[in-house]
Amino acid sequence: MAACALRRGLLSTFSKYNSNKHAHRIISLADSRFEMYRPQLECRACGIYGGAEQRRLMSSRPEGKILETVGVFEALKQHGKYETGQLFLHSVFGYRGIVLFPWHARLYDRDITPPMSDSKPEPPGAHGSKEVKGKTHTYYQVLIDTRDCPHISQRSQTEAVTFLANHDDSRALYAIPGLDYVSHEDILPYNSAEQIPIQHELFERFLMYNPAKSPTFIARDTLKAWQEKNHPWLELSDVHRETTENIRVTVIPFYMGMREGQNSHVYWWRYCIRLENMGNEVVQLRERHWRIFSLSGTLETVRGRGVVGREPVLSKEQPAFQYSSHVSLQAPSGHMWGTFRIERTDGSHFDVRIPPFSLESNKDDKAPPAGYTF
Repeated sequence: MAACALRRGLLSTFSKYNSNKHAHRIISLADSRFEMYRPQLECRACGIYGGAEQRRLMSSRPEGKILETVGVFEALKQHGKYETGQLFLHSVFGYRGIVLFPWHARLYDRDITPPMSDSKPEPPGAHGSKEVKGKTHTYYQVLIDTRDCPHISQRSQTEAVTFLANHDDSRALYAIPGLDYVSHEDILPYNSAEQIPIQHELFERFLMYNPAKSPTFIARDTLKAWQEKNHPWLELSDVHRETTENIRVTVIPFYMGMREGQNSHVYWWRYCIRLENMGNEVVQLRERHWRIFSLSGTLETVRGRGVVGREPVLSKEQPAFQYSSHVSLQAPSGHMWGTFRIERTDGSHFDVRIPPFSLESNKDDKAPPAGYTF
């Protein structure tokens, strides 16, 4: 993030005038309008720690340099989960958000060597022969503050959650702007005295302010009904992760539904991918190479420049890039895997493995997603 470079500059500037080493002021949000004092929180993007005391999160008004209080950081939850209504900053992309509800996913981390038993097998033709054991991990459905969307759009898509149109004669996709899936370790929790701290068209439809509760925002019946109706289309079940030469790739697949074509059925999935540079070297994603295996017996190869029309640079200041795409098969299940071609600053290349992941359809018939328009 650009915010990380500002963090370092401010830290070096303010440390000259501040004898208390636990009160560093740093920029944290992607739009660089935020100034904060942090309670033992580390930015995963730049590795900077804040002080040991609970500190205020400040924001400058757009029309001037006057600071106003946004909220107060809370302690990280090492155990348990964050509840509906929890305000947070995203530790990688820096946006403000609020938790709608948690998901329990199975994380298949190929960086960890598991016992041979109770492991997930490789798909046909996938690279390597490593078996990976899944472990339960908490993810969250969240709303992104729309004020931050323009500032993260080059690093993370803000319309990544999509649905198939519920008209049989339409192939259109519907997107919900500002809806994201966030891992537990991505959350830097804070609280706020504002009754509307997050700007999003669904905020007041889904949540209500209740100062007697903690967090002070609770789910409305509309959020509960929306979650229940759209559970099969929103549910996050499997997460796949692998690191090659300090570049970590995380993949989350979602089943979207089936379309009836002429004499055939077409099954659709979306998949969300995050690339993270865990090292110090500046690199750039140049090409993608996919292998797509269908239960019908077909094996397709896809090559292309970049991803979603971009060739993102991953550096210590901007270490992550996240995007979503879609795939269809003429079978109810299959597998995908592949590589990203990465270029170093000296012009040399290396391939980063994309962990193999399953494409599984929901076996029972589900109604089309509902409630995504109001």
